[in-house]
Amino acid sequence: MIRTRFTAAALILLVAVTGCTPGAPKSTTETEGNTPVESELTWQEAKAKAQAMELEIADLIPEDKVTKIDQRETGVLFSCSEKKHTWDGSTTVTLKKGTEGEPILKAIEAHYRDGPFAIKSDLDIVGDYRVQLRSRDAAESYIIGIGEPGTIRIASGSACFTLPEGVDPGDDF
Repeated sequence: MIRTRFTAAALILLVAVTGCTPGAPKSTTETEGNTPVESELTWQEAKAKAQAMELEIADLIPEDKVTKIDQRETGVLFSCSEKKHTWDGSTTVTLKKGTEGEPILKAIEAHYRDGPFAIKSDLDIVGDYRVQLRSRDAAESYIIGIGEPGTIRIASGSACFTLPEGVDPGDDF
């Protein structure tokens, strides 16, 4: 229980510090001349992309090491700026008894080393290894670390998006 609180507090702090900030790179998919133009993302698209990436990461764990994969159906919204939000969710991978998590995390880190993400690894508040993948062109990020004993937790933060008028950020997403 204490570990869960520390992990949740660390995730909230990380999102607040490194998530969508006004100076963070914007999601761009189009250009006008040589100037990138921000494309508008819906919350549904942001959520779908983040959840798909959670499962892509989970699929990197060898099948013979996995007991089950649980993806949360809903997540929460955090503010990126006055008008933008990020969708944050998670997937938990339960490992077979006796499976060490750190070698799996290092293999995931190696898989993405030369890819589209900036990678940072460190030790969490309780001394467990963790890896953060952060998009180079959007504020999207994924933190992969040891969760409860015998699990790997993949926490996601989508690219920033604008909620439609009248949608309450406290609703279920």
